[in-house]
Amino acid sequence: MTVPTSYRPRLADLRALVPPAPAPASLAPARARVTPAERLADRRGYDAAHLGDFTVALPSPGARIDDVLAVPGRDDGRLDYTHFTVTMSRARRLALFTAVNLDGAASVAVPRGEDRWALDGRIPAEAQFGEALYADNDFDRGHLVRREDPNWGDRAAQANADTFHFTNCAPQLAAFNQRLWLGLEDLVLGNTRRWRERASVFTGPVFRDDDPVYRGAAIPLAYWKVIAFVHDDGTPSATAYMVDHPVDLARVELLFGPYRTYQRSLAAVERATGLDFGALVLRDGFSNEEAATGAPVERWIRGAADIRV
Repeated sequence: MTVPTSYRPRLADLRALVPPAPAPASLAPARARVTPAERLADRRGYDAAHLGDFTVALPSPGARIDDVLAVPGRDDGRLDYTHFTVTMSRARRLALFTAVNLDGAASVAVPRGEDRWALDGRIPAEAQFGEALYADNDFDRGHLVRREDPNWGDRAAQANADTFHFTNCAPQLAAFNQRLWLGLEDLVLGNTRRWRERASVFTGPVFRDDDPVYRGAAIPLAYWKVIAFVHDDGTPSATAYMVDHPVDLARVELLFGPYRTYQRSLAAVERATGLDFGALVLRDGFSNEEAATGAPVERWIRGAADIRV
């Protein structure tokens, strides 16, 4: 074939190297997975007496009492799962806080397998953010109650599955989620003999009025964690932490900036969240130091040597 020497192809003249595949027949949008309310009816949730004589109650919503999402059939807003409990924020459609009991002596290693996240059928679907918030972006479904924490006893597998409810996650940048807390629970509890016994852990986001909005969700820019346990000498203790979650939504991509994890006073967590931990504050040395001196106390956590319990 003779090709004219004057031929100068334009983009419209170019052909696909491989012909495009025929378009598939249109599919109906996938239905969101929902765990029916009746399937969760036997869950007992967080136990305040888990640490024996050291009773650790759920925090009171305090200044956020009007923001607690109502749960049908209850008057306390509790969504109970196996060994943990979630209280939802009505305005933010995310957990206000989570609470979990750990039992190291009875811990069971449950393989992660396929992540199968589901909405909780005990509350309306529109009261909880689901897959649409996390699809095709840099956000992870960040567990608030760590997947491994409630996996103990003869219901370990059930507990593991329960952690994969959207009520127990929050939008966290992937790099943040994968390194979240620098393994704080392991650092704190793994360095005491009591780790082989029991602990209770509370976790949640810090909600601020100026949090950036993405797909209708105000993205938390900080998270907190409180660990209650018993020292080797039998004395009760509480320790609190906060970590920043820097997100820049002004760019096309989500940027992961530098962040630091700090040990803070439990009183500072109360001020940041509006929650009330009651007498547990008295078991926190940082809070007691602040009360005595009137000065805030915090430590940058880079490893176990930086933690004070």
